[in-house]
Amino acid sequence: MFYALRNLFALIGFAVVVIAIYAAVKVAPMMEAFEEFDEKAIDVYGDMITTLLETGNAAEATVWKIPVEEDLTVEDVDETIKAVANELNIKNVGELPLSDQVTAMNGEESRFFKIYMFCNALTAAQMLDYSDAFSAYLPCRISLVEDKEGKLWLYSLNMDAMIYGGKPLPPALKEEAMGVKKIILEIMNRGAEGDF
Repeated sequence: MFYALRNLFALIGFAVVVIAIYAAVKVAPMMEAFEEFDEKAIDVYGDMITTLLETGNAAEATVWKIPVEEDLTVEDVDETIKAVANELNIKNVGELPLSDQVTAMNGEESRFFKIYMFCNALTAAQMLDYSDAFSAYLPCRISLVEDKEGKLWLYSLNMDAMIYGGKPLPPALKEEAMGVKKIILEIMNRGAEGDF
Protein backbone atom coordinates (compact mmCIF):
# COMPACT_ATOMS: atom_id res chain seq x y z
CA MET A 1 0.00 0.00 0.00
CA PHE A 2 2.81 2.38 0.97
CA TYR A 3 4.60 1.73 -2.33
CA ALA A 4 1.40 2.25 -4.30
CA LEU A 5 0.84 5.63 -2.64
CA ARG A 6 4.47 6.59 -3.15
CA ASN A 7 4.23 5.69 -6.83
CA LEU A 8 0.96 7.60 -7.18
CA PHE A 9 2.47 10.71 -5.59
CA ALA A 10 5.56 10.34 -7.80
CA LEU A 11 3.31 10.12 -10.86
CA ILE A 12 1.35 13.21 -9.77
CA GLY A 13 4.63 15.05 -9.15
CA PHE A 14 5.89 14.06 -12.58
CA ALA A 15 2.66 15.30 -14.20
CA VAL A 16 2.95 18.64 -12.37
CA VAL A 17 6.55 19.04 -13.56
CA VAL A 18 5.53 18.26 -17.16
CA ILE A 19 2.67 20.79 -17.00
CA ALA A 20 4.99 23.41 -15.48
CA ILE A 21 7.57 22.86 -18.23
CA TYR A 22 4.86 23.04 -20.90
CA ALA A 23 3.54 26.29 -19.40
CA ALA A 24 7.05 27.75 -19.25
CA VAL A 25 7.74 26.82 -22.88
CA LYS A 26 4.34 27.61 -24.43
CA VAL A 27 2.35 29.96 -22.21
CA ALA A 28 5.07 32.21 -20.77
CA PRO A 29 6.20 33.56 -24.18
CA MET A 30 2.58 34.27 -25.11
CA MET A 31 2.02 36.15 -21.86
CA GLU A 32 5.25 38.07 -22.40
CA ALA A 33 4.12 39.08 -25.91
CA PHE A 34 0.71 40.07 -24.54
CA GLU A 35 2.40 42.56 -22.21
CA GLU A 36 3.28 44.65 -25.29
CA PHE A 37 -0.37 44.82 -26.40
CA ASP A 38 -2.72 47.73 -25.87
CA GLU A 39 -3.95 47.94 -22.28
CA LYS A 40 -7.53 47.20 -23.46
CA ALA A 41 -6.58 44.04 -25.39
CA ILE A 42 -7.40 41.63 -22.56
CA ASP A 43 -10.86 43.18 -22.14
CA VAL A 44 -11.52 43.01 -25.90
CA TYR A 45 -10.56 39.34 -26.13
CA GLY A 46 -12.34 38.53 -22.86
CA ASP A 47 -15.59 39.98 -24.24
CA MET A 48 -15.13 38.05 -27.48
CA ILE A 49 -14.55 34.76 -25.65
CA THR A 50 -17.56 35.36 -23.38
CA THR A 51 -19.82 35.93 -26.39
CA LEU A 52 -18.32 32.96 -28.21
CA LEU A 53 -18.97 30.69 -25.22
CA GLU A 54 -22.53 32.03 -24.84
CA THR A 55 -23.48 31.70 -28.51
CA GLY A 56 -21.09 29.15 -29.97
CA ASN A 57 -20.84 31.53 -32.96
CA ALA A 58 -17.52 33.22 -33.82
CA ALA A 59 -19.26 35.83 -35.99
CA GLU A 60 -21.49 36.90 -33.08
CA ALA A 61 -18.32 37.41 -31.02
CA THR A 62 -16.87 39.90 -33.50
CA VAL A 63 -19.80 42.21 -34.31
CA TRP A 64 -21.87 45.00 -32.85
CA LYS A 65 -25.59 44.24 -33.05
CA ILE A 66 -28.31 46.81 -32.39
CA PRO A 67 -32.08 46.15 -32.53
CA VAL A 68 -34.15 48.56 -34.60
CA GLU A 69 -37.16 50.11 -32.87
CA GLU A 70 -40.32 48.15 -33.64
CA ASP A 71 -42.24 51.01 -35.27
CA LEU A 72 -39.54 51.76 -37.86
CA THR A 73 -39.68 50.47 -41.42
CA VAL A 74 -36.79 49.49 -43.68
CA GLU A 75 -37.31 52.79 -45.50
CA ASP A 76 -37.09 54.76 -42.21
CA VAL A 77 -33.81 53.11 -41.26
CA ASP A 78 -32.41 53.40 -44.78
CA GLU A 79 -33.17 57.14 -44.88
CA THR A 80 -31.72 57.70 -41.41
CA ILE A 81 -28.49 55.80 -42.12
CA LYS A 82 -27.85 57.84 -45.25
CA ALA A 83 -28.73 61.17 -43.60
CA VAL A 84 -26.57 60.55 -40.52
CA ALA A 85 -23.59 59.39 -42.62
CA ASN A 86 -23.89 62.56 -44.68
CA GLU A 87 -24.17 64.70 -41.54
CA LEU A 88 -21.06 63.06 -40.06
CA ASN A 89 -19.14 63.51 -43.31
CA ILE A 90 -18.31 59.87 -44.00
CA LYS A 91 -18.61 58.86 -47.63
CA ASN A 92 -21.17 56.27 -48.67
CA VAL A 93 -19.08 54.27 -51.14
CA GLY A 94 -21.67 51.66 -52.01
CA GLU A 95 -24.76 49.71 -51.11
CA LEU A 96 -25.52 46.05 -51.69
CA PRO A 97 -29.27 45.35 -51.68
CA LEU A 98 -28.69 41.61 -51.34
CA SER A 99 -32.28 40.60 -50.64
CA ASP A 100 -33.34 42.24 -53.92
CA GLN A 101 -30.60 40.26 -55.69
CA VAL A 102 -31.70 36.99 -54.08
CA THR A 103 -35.31 37.62 -55.11
CA ALA A 104 -34.21 38.44 -58.67
CA MET A 105 -32.11 35.28 -58.87
CA ASN A 106 -34.53 32.72 -57.46
CA GLY A 107 -37.89 34.42 -58.01
CA GLU A 108 -38.89 34.06 -54.36
CA GLU A 109 -39.38 36.84 -51.83
CA SER A 110 -36.40 37.07 -49.48
CA ARG A 111 -36.22 38.51 -46.00
CA PHE A 112 -34.59 41.94 -46.14
CA PHE A 113 -30.84 42.39 -45.89
CA LYS A 114 -28.75 45.23 -47.24
CA ILE A 115 -25.13 46.23 -46.70
CA TYR A 116 -24.03 49.87 -46.58
CA MET A 117 -20.36 50.68 -47.10
CA PHE A 118 -18.70 53.81 -45.69
CA CYS A 119 -15.17 55.09 -45.95
CA ASN A 120 -12.96 58.01 -45.06
CA ALA A 121 -10.22 57.65 -47.70
CA LEU A 122 -7.61 59.56 -45.69
CA THR A 123 -8.11 57.35 -42.64
CA ALA A 124 -8.03 54.26 -44.87
CA ALA A 125 -4.70 55.37 -46.33
CA GLN A 126 -3.25 55.85 -42.82
CA MET A 127 -4.41 52.38 -41.84
CA LEU A 128 -2.76 50.83 -44.89
CA ASP A 129 0.46 52.73 -44.17
CA TYR A 130 0.46 50.98 -40.80
CA SER A 131 -0.51 47.50 -42.07
CA ASP A 132 -1.84 46.21 -45.39
CA ALA A 133 -3.89 43.67 -43.41
CA PHE A 134 -6.22 46.51 -42.38
CA SER A 135 -7.47 46.53 -45.98
CA ALA A 136 -9.70 43.59 -45.01
CA TYR A 137 -11.59 45.93 -42.67
CA LEU A 138 -12.27 48.45 -45.44
CA PRO A 139 -14.67 49.93 -46.18
CA CYS A 140 -16.63 50.05 -42.92
CA ARG A 141 -19.87 48.14 -43.37
CA ILE A 142 -23.24 48.35 -41.68
CA SER A 143 -25.81 45.67 -42.43
CA LEU A 144 -29.56 46.12 -42.08
CA VAL A 145 -31.01 42.65 -41.57
CA GLU A 146 -34.52 41.34 -41.08
CA ASP A 147 -34.26 38.29 -38.84
CA LYS A 148 -36.32 35.13 -39.32
CA GLU A 149 -39.04 36.54 -37.04
CA GLY A 150 -39.30 39.77 -39.07
CA LYS A 151 -37.40 42.04 -36.62
CA LEU A 152 -34.85 44.50 -38.03
CA TRP A 153 -31.27 44.65 -36.72
CA LEU A 154 -28.18 46.66 -37.54
CA TYR A 155 -24.81 44.90 -37.56
CA SER A 156 -21.24 46.07 -38.01
CA LEU A 157 -17.83 44.58 -37.43
CA ASN A 158 -16.65 45.34 -33.90
CA MET A 159 -13.62 47.57 -34.45
CA ASP A 160 -12.24 47.12 -30.95
CA ALA A 161 -9.98 44.20 -31.91
CA MET A 162 -8.53 46.30 -34.73
CA ILE A 163 -8.01 49.33 -32.47
CA TYR A 164 -7.00 47.69 -29.18
CA GLY A 165 -6.32 44.01 -29.95
CA GLY A 166 -2.57 44.15 -30.58
CA LYS A 167 0.37 46.40 -29.95
CA PRO A 168 -0.77 50.00 -29.46
CA LEU A 169 -1.46 51.85 -32.69
CA PRO A 170 0.48 55.04 -33.33
CA PRO A 171 -1.38 57.82 -31.50
CA ALA A 172 -2.56 59.69 -34.62
CA LEU A 173 -3.84 56.48 -36.25
CA LYS A 174 -5.53 55.37 -33.04
CA GLU A 175 -7.31 58.71 -32.79
CA GLU A 176 -8.49 58.43 -36.41
CA ALA A 177 -9.67 54.83 -35.91
CA MET A 178 -11.54 55.78 -32.73
CA GLY A 179 -13.18 58.62 -34.66
CA VAL A 180 -14.40 56.21 -37.33
CA LYS A 181 -15.65 53.83 -34.63
CA LYS A 182 -17.61 56.68 -33.06
CA ILE A 183 -19.15 57.58 -36.43
CA ILE A 184 -20.17 54.00 -37.26
CA LEU A 185 -21.75 53.50 -33.83
CA GLU A 186 -23.58 56.81 -34.12
CA ILE A 187 -24.94 55.84 -37.54
CA MET A 188 -26.08 52.51 -36.11
CA ASN A 189 -27.63 53.91 -32.93
CA ARG A 190 -29.42 56.74 -34.68
CA GLY A 191 -30.47 54.44 -37.53
CA ALA A 192 -31.98 52.04 -35.00
CA GLU A 193 -33.95 54.92 -33.46
CA GLY A 194 -34.87 56.72 -36.70
CA ASP A 195 -33.11 59.80 -35.37
CA PHE A 196 -31.88 62.11 -38.13
